[in-house]
Amino acid sequence: MDKYEAVIKLLMEAVKTESGTDEFRIPVGVSNRHVHLSQEDLDALFGKGYELTKMKELSQPGQYACKETVTVCGPKGAIEKVRILGPVRKQTQVEVLAADCFKLGKKSEPKMSGELTGTPGITLVGPKGSVQTKEGLIIAQRHIHMTPQDALKFGVHDGQTVSIQTEGVRGGIFHHTAIRVTETSSLECHLDTEEANAMGLGSSSGVTIVK
Repeated sequence: MDKYEAVIKLLMEAVKTESGTDEFRIPVGVSNRHVHLSQEDLDALFGKGYELTKMKELSQPGQYACKETVTVCGPKGAIEKVRILGPVRKQTQVEVLAADCFKLGKKSEPKMSGELTGTPGITLVGPKGSVQTKEGLIIAQRHIHMTPQDALKFGVHDGQTVSIQTEGVRGGIFHHTAIRVTETSSLECHLDTEEANAMGLGSSSGVTIVK
């Protein structure tokens, strides 16, 4: 890039910032399949009193990726080395991709985290044992985490569903994106890897809410 092109790029970025576009850009977080465990199921899979090993902090405060993994087993197949996310929860939740359901032989639908009533169960296998859950297998519904202050700025409320516009050459619009508002949230739009790949998005991408 020569000096002239560099100047033009800086001017364009300045105009973009002044127009307010960046102010309403929401960063993207891409999520792969993973598992949240109850303490009871953690004990069954890894041994009584086992404590998860924190490996990496996640964008949402208090959440982290663990060193431990499990195997997720269905009637038709299994997926090995599925990452556990901490901390432990009241109920085990297994979040998979749509394509994973074909491999496992289990049908699931997009659900919000924690909304597990009526969802199918699944088998988890760890180094010390296995667990057959009665429910908890979901495909994560895409959603946006934000604080009440963010919600006020964007003109949305907790539980609302909106459409989002994505960036890039393969960009487009996703409908049915849920808004999740809590005091401790970090502003971020969560998409699974299938959704992100379809739109050519990565961890440096952003989306905007369209109404």
